[in-house]
Amino acid sequence: MSNICVIGTGYVGLVTGTCFADLGNQVICQDISAERIDKLKNGQMPIFEPGLEQIVNINYQSGRLMFTTDLTEALKDAEFAFIAVGTPSGVDGEADLQYVRMAAESIADHVNHPIIVVNKSTVPVGTGDWVTDIIRKRRNGNNLDFQVVSNPEFLREGSAINDFMFPDRIVLGCTNIDAANQVGNLYLSLRCPIQITDLRTAEMIKYASNAFLATRISFINEIANICEEVGADVREVATGMGYDKRIGRAFLDAGLGWGGSCFPKDVKALAHMAVLHGTHPQLLQAVMEINRNQRRKVIVKLRRAMGSLNDKVIGVLGLSFKPNTDDIREAPALEVIHLLLNEGACVRAYDPQAMENASHELERVVLCQTPYEVAEGADALILATEWNEFKQLDFNRIHQLMHTRIIIDGRNLWDPERMKEMGFTYFGVGRAMTNNH
Repeated sequence: MSNICVIGTGYVGLVTGTCFADLGNQVICQDISAERIDKLKNGQMPIFEPGLEQIVNINYQSGRLMFTTDLTEALKDAEFAFIAVGTPSGVDGEADLQYVRMAAESIADHVNHPIIVVNKSTVPVGTGDWVTDIIRKRRNGNNLDFQVVSNPEFLREGSAINDFMFPDRIVLGCTNIDAANQVGNLYLSLRCPIQITDLRTAEMIKYASNAFLATRISFINEIANICEEVGADVREVATGMGYDKRIGRAFLDAGLGWGGSCFPKDVKALAHMAVLHGTHPQLLQAVMEINRNQRRKVIVKLRRAMGSLNDKVIGVLGLSFKPNTDDIREAPALEVIHLLLNEGACVRAYDPQAMENASHELERVVLCQTPYEVAEGADALILATEWNEFKQLDFNRIHQLMHTRIIIDGRNLWDPERMKEMGFTYFGVGRAMTNNH
């Protein structure tokens, strides 16, 4: 059993701290938000993540997991201090490291015993060295026995607990092999490959991984756009590609593009780093542009089907950037809604989990209680997020409720032939039958 402090109870920090507690460690999660800490103590989750509430409550009640705003208390007996604070995008796409700096300075101010500082936040290449310098300078000659280890996270929202407990690999970067091994020991019971590198390589692995996955999505969306013009079906194209062991099928689903808290921020940050160091990130720029175009194409399809969108009632199904989360950060739905509102459309929307978060962002949108309320009197319906709830909708009922029966299936969830037979004008993404209505 180890004593672990996790600084930050956002998505990464809360999942990391909770899972380490579930593995038998003594964990204190610290956050500057008293409201968030109070809610966690009362069993209220700040985010929706399947299985998280149960595992938090079990470990909190057992005493292995604690929450506090007091960093001195959190660091008092800590052998490891995981920095898991936010690194939002700055004006030019650069990662904003102010919270990482605050965490590093706080560790320097509050710790007087040997400790391993672990960067869990996604940070630019070189941040590990920067954090080391901050702590040393902050101590001002008052030596502290510490090491900094980079341990990037690879948690997918919607399956984060499973991803932590059954990881593909653990990446550790450090200048001190003993410190890296000590962090690696925390993960030994997970029985997965552990890769130990230098600090900068570990930091780069995170960015390169996310950028590559985003590239796969943008690639298949580019292929989808070509498929629509030449009469091919991108789903079958992706399946045929996926049988090739060199390619695989994952992340080859055409749709409205990628969003969320990681891909947009990380691709921008990597492109920004590339420019700062004198390289020309042509591929990354194209990946981002293709992603933006996927949202614009929704408007093009609607205009093609109904002309002007002014005063038209458009329903949007799904607001979170992906299923099984309430996270709307950089969600494709929000950008599509923004474009619709600029066209003068009246927008209604529904999501199984993201309604509260959306209410703070979408003041001009009518938020409905059911998909059928969204469909009532609508001129068009847009599927933006492929929640399971939307797979088996009563389309006979939706057909009766809608005013003009236009469907934009932004996730290729529904059967085009069935939609046509029922009298809908159907548009998918990269499907041969898209324009046969």
